[in-house]
Amino acid sequence: MQVVILAGGFGTRLSEETDFIPKPMVQIGQQPILQHIINYYSQFGHQEFLIALGYKADIIFNYFEGKDSKSLNSQLNIQLIDTGLDTATGGRIKILEKHLEQEFLMTYGDGLSNVDLHKLVDHHRNFGKMATVTAVKPPARFGALEISNGMVTRFAEKSPQDAGWINGGFFCLNRDVCSLIIGDETSFESEPMNELVRRNELTAFEHLGWWQPMDTLRDKRSLEALYESGAAPWI
Repeated sequence: MQVVILAGGFGTRLSEETDFIPKPMVQIGQQPILQHIINYYSQFGHQEFLIALGYKADIIFNYFEGKDSKSLNSQLNIQLIDTGLDTATGGRIKILEKHLEQEFLMTYGDGLSNVDLHKLVDHHRNFGKMATVTAVKPPARFGALEISNGMVTRFAEKSPQDAGWINGGFFCLNRDVCSLIIGDETSFESEPMNELVRRNELTAFEHLGWWQPMDTLRDKRSLEALYESGAAPWI
């Protein structure tokens, strides 16, 4: 099955790195996070990749022309497509439409997980809808306080299970979703996903395992620490 990776955004919240390189090229250990994502999908037997580029696309092109990347990805078919500098997520998918098979996987170029991709695909096919989003619980970052009469009566580290479900960024989609995307400026997470909900065409694959986006420098350091510990959940 094809895997689409959206790798064209500006990554402004990680400007310490992205002023110089696109966010998918920020390294975790000795490899860019984009390579980690490709490695993860290939563990599940996926060999066809479409990577939608935009911001600093030349750096990603150059990476895949390098001998180290060619060695790592020698068994894979990777197509790099420049989808424009200011194109939104939906617009990037729309530009790829002519390359897409009827059913494909899609994710962003800045997040990792240990989601079971086989089960995600099975879930999507069992429901027979246009789109499936992996629903996750966000990482806990703040302790919870209980207060009575101005005094703290209980303090506890917040559990991820206390939070609501959010978009985890690992999708299984039918090409028909492209018909819901108007143009380059369309964010897939806005009107197209809302329209899928209205049509009863969006299912949720609930993932209670590990998931981590790389939105900030703190996130990058957390992923690096996991990788260097030898206990990276995505490997």
